[in-house]
Order: sequence, then structure tokens, then C-alpha cells
Amino acid sequence: MSDLHNEFANSRFFNAARMDRRSADVLAGLAAGIAADGVVKIEEARFLQQWIETQLAHLDDPVINLLYQRIQLMLQDGVLDAEESAELLDTLRGFAGLKVAPSAHAFVESNTLPFNEPAPEIICECQVFLFTGTMAFGPRRECEQIVLERGGVIGASVSKKVNFLVVGSIGNEQWRHTSYGTKILKAVELRETGVPIAIVGEEQWQRALFS
Repeated sequence: MSDLHNEFANSRFFNAARMDRRSADVLAGLAAGIAADGVVKIEEARFLQQWIETQLAHLDDPVINLLYQRIQLMLQDGVLDAEESAELLDTLRGFAGLKVAPSAHAFVESNTLPFNEPAPEIICECQVFLFTGTMAFGPRRECEQIVLERGGVIGASVSKKVNFLVVGSIGNEQWRHTSYGTKILKAVELRETGVPIAIVGEEQWQRALFS
């Protein structure tokens, strides 16, 4: 682990792993508290950003890194719009119960997620996509931009017009109780009535676009 501020490097009393784990546990509690009312305000996002900067000098934990980077990106224009607030809420809810992944782009998916079986072929051109959950690839806007560049369309909500619902790979096994779980449930309901909407994981989406 790197000591970003060089303040612990020569201390024989410093246990980086223990400190990181304790701080990560506190951060999980903060995330749960902020997400409890179902809304993330810009003041709360700024507080969380500053807390991570001051309390977690050691940012080798990939999940904490991801959370910190997302908050930085969302706040770089000084505004936390409704879409960013909703995405951050999903991220915090997932973080509060998330197991640490082995790498920043690891796929931590619940095997209870109702992905299409067999997995469908993913084609972007003229197809309507909708994203839900926290994407390991990057902020949702970046994922949507990639689809647009490949001739796809971004849906506004789960409907009969959507061809693919892509579920972010950094998720919580209790997906039914999260805000992004409601999108999955609605997609499942449509699929069961014969609507050709496919529910796919981010890993499959990345393979289709980048392999």
C-alpha cells in the first residue's frame, strides 16, 4: 500500500491493513447512513469525498477507490444533478453491503440475478439500451456514450421499447431491495409476458463491445 502523505512510512506502530479495514468499515456505515433516506444531497457527497481524502490516505482498496473516483467525477462541475444523485445512491447502497472485489474491474455479481439464459447476442446499432446499478467500466454517462457512438439508443426507463437492460457488475446480492432492483423486476415482468427485453450483465456487455 502506498502512503500518499508519507506520514506513516517510518512508523513501526503503523499497521496499514488494520487501519484501512477499520476505516472501510466506518465508511460503509457512513454510506448506509447517507443512503438511508433515499436521497443523496450534494452536501453529503462533498462530505463523503472529504472524509475519504482525510481518513483514507491508503486507497489501494479497489471498491473504495471506485467510490472515491465516482464522487470526484460527479462533483467536478460543482453540481450533483438528479441522475448523478440517483447513481450515487445506488453505489452507496451497494457499498454498504458489498464484499471487496480483487480488482477495480472485478465482477461481483449475484448468481440470483435473472440474466437471460442462454445469453443473447448483443448488438448496439439501432438497439435500445438501459443501464442500472453501478458499472465497473465507469460512470453511467460514459457507458451510455459508448452505446451512442456505436449506433445504439439510450432508453429513458424500462419499457417495451428497451432491448437490453445492462446490470452493473458492482452490485449487492440484496438487489431486490435496491432502487436498481425495481428496474430489474419490471424487466422480468415484461420478459415473462413475451416482450423481447434481455437482462444482461456488464461483463457480457463489455465482451460484446470490446472483444
